[in-house]
Amino acid sequence: ISYRHLSIVIISYGEVPGGSEGQGHILQRFPEKDWEDNPFPQGIELKAEASEVDEDEVPGLVQPAQVFAPKSLVLVSRLDHTEVFRNCLGLIYTVHVDSLSVPLETVIGNLLTCVIPVAGGSQRTITLGAGDRQVIQTPINDSLPVSGSSVAHLFRQLGIVNVLYLFCAALTEHKILFLSSSYQRLTDACRALLAIMFPLKYSFTYVPILPGKLLEVLSTPTPFIIGVNSFFRSETQELLDVIIADLDGGTVTIPECVHISLLPDPLLQQTQTALSMVLDPELEIADHAFPPSSTQPSTLKIQDKEIRAVFLWLFGQLFHGYRWCLHIIRIHPEPVIRFHKAAFLGQRALTEDDFLMKVLDGMAFAGFISERGPPYRPTDLFDDLIANQVERIRQEECSPHKVMNHIKELAEQLFKNENPYPAVAMHKVQQPAESPGHNDPKNLAIFPPLDDVTVQLFIDHAAAKLKTAPPVVKAELNGMVPSGPPLGDIVDRHGHVLANSARRLEVVRNCITYIFDNKMLEAKKLMPAVLRALKGRAARVCLTQELNQHVLQNRAVLDDQQFDYIVRMMNCTLQDCSHMDEHGIAAILLPLVTAFCRKLGAGITQFAYCCVQEHVVWTNMQFWEAMFYSDVQNHIRALYLEADGGEQSTALASEQSRLWPTLSKEQQSERVQKEESTVFSQAIHYANRMSYLLLPLDTSKNRLLNRSGIGDVESVSNSYVTNSIAGSMAESYDTESGFEDAESSDVANSVVRFINRFVDKVCNESGVTNEHLKALHTMIPDIVQMHIETLDAVHRESKRLPPIQKPKLLRPILLAGEELVMDGMRVHLISDGREEATGALGGPPLLPAEGAIFLTTYRLIFKGTPNDPLVGEQVVTRSFPIASLTKEKRISVSLSMDQFIQEGLQLRSCTFQLLKIAFDEEVASDLAEVFRKHMHKLRYPQHVQGTFAFTVGQSGKTLVEHKTKDKNQSIKTLSKNLVKSAKRTIGRQYVTRKKYSPPTWENRSSLQSELDEDELSVSEELDQGSLTLSSTIRSSDRQTMSNVVERACCRDYQRLGLGTLSNSLTRSKNEPFRISTVNRMYTVCRSYPGLLIVPQSIPDSTIQRISRCYRQNRFPVVCWRSSRTKAVLLRSAGLHAKGVVGFFKSPNAPSAGTTHTKRKWGSIRGSGRLSAYNPEVGNRLSCKESPQPNGGPSEALFLRQQRAYLYIIGDKTQLKVTDSFQQWEVVPIEVCDVRQVKNSFKKLMKACVPSSATSEPSMTFHRCLEESEWMCLLHRVLQVSVLVVELLDTGSSVMVSLEDGWDVTTQVVSLVQLLSDPYYRTFDGFRLLVEKEWLSFGHRFSHRGAQTLASQSSGFTPVFLQFLDCVHQIHLQFPMEFEFSQYYLKFLAYHYVSNRFRTFLLDSDYERIELGEPFLRSTDKGRMWDYIDRLNKKTPIFFNYMFSPEDEEVLRPYSFISNLKVWDFYTEETLSEGPSYDWELVQRGRQERLAEEVPDKPDTTTPKSQRHIVWPCYDSRSRVVPDSITKLLQSLEAELGLPPEKWKDTWDKIKANQRTESKLENRVRNAGQPEPSNQRIPPSSGVGSSINLAMDRETSTTSTPVAGRPSTSTLYSQFQSTESENRSFEGILYKKGALLKPWKPRWFVLDKTKHQLRYYETRQDKECKGVIELAEVESVIPGTPTMGAPKNIEEKAFFDLKTTKRVYNFCAQDSPNAQLWMDSIQSCLSDA
Repeated sequence: ISYRHLSIVIISYGEVPGGSEGQGHILQRFPEKDWEDNPFPQGIELKAEASEVDEDEVPGLVQPAQVFAPKSLVLVSRLDHTEVFRNCLGLIYTVHVDSLSVPLETVIGNLLTCVIPVAGGSQRTITLGAGDRQVIQTPINDSLPVSGSSVAHLFRQLGIVNVLYLFCAALTEHKILFLSSSYQRLTDACRALLAIMFPLKYSFTYVPILPGKLLEVLSTPTPFIIGVNSFFRSETQELLDVIIADLDGGTVTIPECVHISLLPDPLLQQTQTALSMVLDPELEIADHAFPPSSTQPSTLKIQDKEIRAVFLWLFGQLFHGYRWCLHIIRIHPEPVIRFHKAAFLGQRALTEDDFLMKVLDGMAFAGFISERGPPYRPTDLFDDLIANQVERIRQEECSPHKVMNHIKELAEQLFKNENPYPAVAMHKVQQPAESPGHNDPKNLAIFPPLDDVTVQLFIDHAAAKLKTAPPVVKAELNGMVPSGPPLGDIVDRHGHVLANSARRLEVVRNCITYIFDNKMLEAKKLMPAVLRALKGRAARVCLTQELNQHVLQNRAVLDDQQFDYIVRMMNCTLQDCSHMDEHGIAAILLPLVTAFCRKLGAGITQFAYCCVQEHVVWTNMQFWEAMFYSDVQNHIRALYLEADGGEQSTALASEQSRLWPTLSKEQQSERVQKEESTVFSQAIHYANRMSYLLLPLDTSKNRLLNRSGIGDVESVSNSYVTNSIAGSMAESYDTESGFEDAESSDVANSVVRFINRFVDKVCNESGVTNEHLKALHTMIPDIVQMHIETLDAVHRESKRLPPIQKPKLLRPILLAGEELVMDGMRVHLISDGREEATGALGGPPLLPAEGAIFLTTYRLIFKGTPNDPLVGEQVVTRSFPIASLTKEKRISVSLSMDQFIQEGLQLRSCTFQLLKIAFDEEVASDLAEVFRKHMHKLRYPQHVQGTFAFTVGQSGKTLVEHKTKDKNQSIKTLSKNLVKSAKRTIGRQYVTRKKYSPPTWENRSSLQSELDEDELSVSEELDQGSLTLSSTIRSSDRQTMSNVVERACCRDYQRLGLGTLSNSLTRSKNEPFRISTVNRMYTVCRSYPGLLIVPQSIPDSTIQRISRCYRQNRFPVVCWRSSRTKAVLLRSAGLHAKGVVGFFKSPNAPSAGTTHTKRKWGSIRGSGRLSAYNPEVGNRLSCKESPQPNGGPSEALFLRQQRAYLYIIGDKTQLKVTDSFQQWEVVPIEVCDVRQVKNSFKKLMKACVPSSATSEPSMTFHRCLEESEWMCLLHRVLQVSVLVVELLDTGSSVMVSLEDGWDVTTQVVSLVQLLSDPYYRTFDGFRLLVEKEWLSFGHRFSHRGAQTLASQSSGFTPVFLQFLDCVHQIHLQFPMEFEFSQYYLKFLAYHYVSNRFRTFLLDSDYERIELGEPFLRSTDKGRMWDYIDRLNKKTPIFFNYMFSPEDEEVLRPYSFISNLKVWDFYTEETLSEGPSYDWELVQRGRQERLAEEVPDKPDTTTPKSQRHIVWPCYDSRSRVVPDSITKLLQSLEAELGLPPEKWKDTWDKIKANQRTESKLENRVRNAGQPEPSNQRIPPSSGVGSSINLAMDRETSTTSTPVAGRPSTSTLYSQFQSTESENRSFEGILYKKGALLKPWKPRWFVLDKTKHQLRYYETRQDKECKGVIELAEVESVIPGTPTMGAPKNIEEKAFFDLKTTKRVYNFCAQDSPNAQLWMDSIQSCLSDA
């Protein structure tokens, strides 16, 4: 019991020489010198300065106000009895103020020498000799904090949630600042926060009251808990990362940049509930009808302990079982203890918990382990909780009332600790008298200086007395600390362990047994299931246990295959281990990887550790430390345990610590030495182990890994040769050494450095002597070097092994001119959200598949075989053009396989394909990066000339980016000027024939201006004589120009009668339209063609002025005229933003533009029937209302008396305007924005080709399709198109004037022409339509398709695809109106984005001509239309057999969403051959497959089945199961020996023949019936199911034979051939003629295919004499000779054939021959 704990200081605030303003200085202090064991704290005068801020009531700071210099009395103590000390200071003040008789020196002397008991629950009464008396009470257990009622006050001030935030912030090491205007409250709040952190102790800066002078301390980077007076609030505002708790305002402010990890979930909820039950017990019963009366919260002191009990209970839950994760690595001379964090988190299943991770890593927890880790020490309440009450906590945690009872019990113990005895009212302290004027400073006496000597005498006297007193020894109650229940059981009962059924564990055991019994086939079958099972922790543990049983004396030698399987399992097991190895799997495997091995050659052994280095756990220093400590602990145990008892290490250590004092010096030093050498030998062992797992097999390569621990892996042999983790160290530690090592030793050095750091750390912690440490440091480089030498030999030998049996990489078939940019990289094709290929919907699991990814100049191709061994023979191909790539995303993939795969890519294409690939272990990560870079380079070339259509056939080296500036400048200039000068000559004869020389680059601009000035038009300046374009141009330019003219689609204009290029003077001026060349230099509008149709009456100068009013200068031009009503269709862009009203009805004088526009439209008035169109229609369209069944406008709306000559379909933004003379009307409609189309398409792709399978109801195909709104967009476009068709059909002209005139306008105009004009539904017509409306009129294919680097940011917008989809919808509804098939549309949809052809490159004719000669070469293979023509000649793939058009039929399709179908182009795929749109690839692939399928030796053992299973996503159904017409054509060609190229001739012949026959029959049959007209076939009727070949005018939907239908044989009648006939049986028979005709020999042919018996005069004869149809034969029976029969022939040679019409008598040469004939005919009949 000591009194050396107090100092009294008197501080004055006068002007001190040299002192700063307002800072006090010490007048006197007692004792004058520091106590021996208790130094006086510095800076106390700064603290006291704070008292100037407030008036009184400062703990330990009393303020005698004096006029001149106020003084402070300060009491400094290291003991925590605030209340008592405050009373003592008060007493001194009272004695001075009230001038009591006791000298101040006596009071202070007594205070300084009073004896205060230390902890242990003792009480002591003290008195200072002024008639006072106080009781000092110490807590029973010193380790528990004393809180009074400060915790309860803190919760009252801030509330539950706020305090929990502060609690978590303090534990996770954040900065916390308390603000209050009361110093007392600041102190209490800081104490309270520390009290609830028990059993953790705060180990950072802790200042309950910070003096104003030291505020800069708040910007320290380290955590702190500090209190500051509210006076300084403004100074705290700038702190960015400090959590500020305002005690007076009850708020806690957390800055944005600070993230506080909160308690894990169920615990947080339970803690909040418990706290609210303590603080507000009424809350729970507030809603009861009859609440009990006595639910008041406890008194503050009790409440304080209840809150602390809640936190104690919380820590009990957080830390239970921690003692089972302690490693005792030394017992003597002092216990050294380490905590195994990973094991603790793993067994508690809390590895993901952020809060607990931070707490365990924090300083407070480190202090907790060093203080509470030792197994032999005094215990307290927390130890008891962990040891004995964990089970109770676990059982009660779900029942708040039981929890409350427990908390109350704990609170009682806490309260008892502070107040062990009933409170005795023994306090007596005098207060200053409250007389009037008492506090007036004038009445106060000055505080006198005190007599040092008197005070010192008191101190000396006490010191002498103390010497004679007997020494007080505090009883040390050390004991063994109990550990509590082990963790494992608890976790199991919680069910946190991953569910691994017994069946899975059985599979693992069986597989290992098979491997070691050498039943490799059995093992191989089980392998996939084992690798799946190893995802679960229990299976991994089971694996390690099983493998352990096969290790004898630390060694298990395997053969190659066994070794491979074991290594695969180990890799799979380690693959799911995190870097901290919380389940200890890597720890159990560590001894096994050094045990399993295989013999490679003479004396060379390869161990499993070479093949399992690719795991991040081996680079984690904490893992190695934990492993090391765990092993050391086991060895230390072995030192003290004779038999390997089940005693826990902590119990053993506790026992040894207890015995330690009883041992002799020699025994003690012997034990210390033994332990130290144990640690040392383990350190050597671990240096070896670490070098095994860190040094790569091929150290010569000097190829270091990246940080992730997975790097360039080279699969040289079946040893899974890999690099190690060395690289990750080399990167991080080379920088420390500061020098570059020689090449070969880099790996070695980095590993040596890593091991050195490890050894330093563990040896220092476990007390290894310096000599031993030095010895270790010298050994480590030798160990590493030795291991490298061993590895070299292993590496050499392993190279000689046969390579791993991985599937062979299959080469893809390439197009002519397509070249590989990157050769095949081994990858795995992972299944995406399409379930067909995975076997989930039945069928074989084709995916995942293993193969290679190839990058060519044109495509990205995966080719491989399925992983499933049962489907292994099939080849899986997935590819798409590189130009169609829309999104590339890195993914990490973990396959349920041995391969150790992480990196992957997800590549999405706008051809509705998705490649989800994972790179194989043998693919280096930098190679994958190179692949990505090449892919991006090919996807977005600098210029359109970098696309495949241009680079085809060039060597791959040209792929290197050119600078766009100097690329083919001269060619470009030449071609540009060539074309321009060619166009200049359209209207002129050459004056002189001087040779044309192109201008140089510099002169280009001057030339340009010359050209621009030239404003002649064909119509004005053409010479007399029938002058055509071609006659005016030199032959060298003729090719180019004819192309330009063709692009201007003059052919179509001539067909429609809209104007011709021949301009003889005889042409009448009455023609309403002319071809204008105003744009031939592309000066008026860059995106229009050079030749345009405009009204005759409008001169070119007017057009130039009008064009400025339209967006992009796209002024109205005529693009089609109805041959029946003469109404015309115009197209233009929308007007500029000033709006239509301002444009047409300007109040000022009308501009030239306006008048001319009216003139122009006046000339468009057609002469149609009287009907009109109501502008309401536009509104209805925009509101999607439609009373008519096909989604068009209702008929009633058309019946208005006045009909407008011209309807303008405009954006809704262009207001509805009507001409007063009813000449024109604006129909405002709402069109889809390009952004809408882009977003809709993205969603459509995700719906049709999802990236991953999902079972969420919100993510089903139909839901996603609906959300994409693609069908709505189609509906809108079709609806507007049908509206325009209706208007044109009623004789009104229509101008479509939407957006910029190149997206929706083009869609609508094209669809209108397609619906109105049957010509556009043929091959030639459709091609012309696309060339005219899409290519010439400048749809921005390059921009919308993001074809180059410049347009990359704009993204992919499929406007043309939307148009094709609309055509597909119309095709479905009118299958007999189109000459081309659905496949043709798919072909266009695929190739308009593929960049295989140049057709769809660039944005306008101007750009194509500007690019010059390369683009305009018509013979080039780069044109898609030529390709289609060539292909169409070879095969009917593009042809629609049902094509049977009505004359001048106008189509009006249904446009309701319910009538629209999802295009199968979006959803179908053929994994056997990839996309079928590159026809030559598919054909070559099929030939190769057929060649493979023909066996070398015919297999006679098993009957060959004719059945072939068709898998929906694998086979091409149209090829395997062709429709009836295709099948018929094929059999016809085969039978008649015709080449497939002649299919069109064959078809036309059949059709012509059918037509004549059916017409004859129809005449007979339908004499009085009208013919059915070819109306719309509803999409649902099965059109293709029963097609009648008489397709001219009838559609038969019955399968019963029609009476007049010709027999199949008539199909053959027009072909003359005997060579290729299918003669089943032939020979000579005598046949009796008809009535009265003789028997004659004839040559008979029995034909099974045509099902007939034909006969000829002789065998050589080509002319058939007659035919007996077998269909009419009723029976074949033996006959009898009749009159005139041949002589000398036996009776049995005769037989009769009875048909429906007559009986034929035959006679064969002999009876066997007759029998043969009868049998043959009979078999034909039965076959039929």
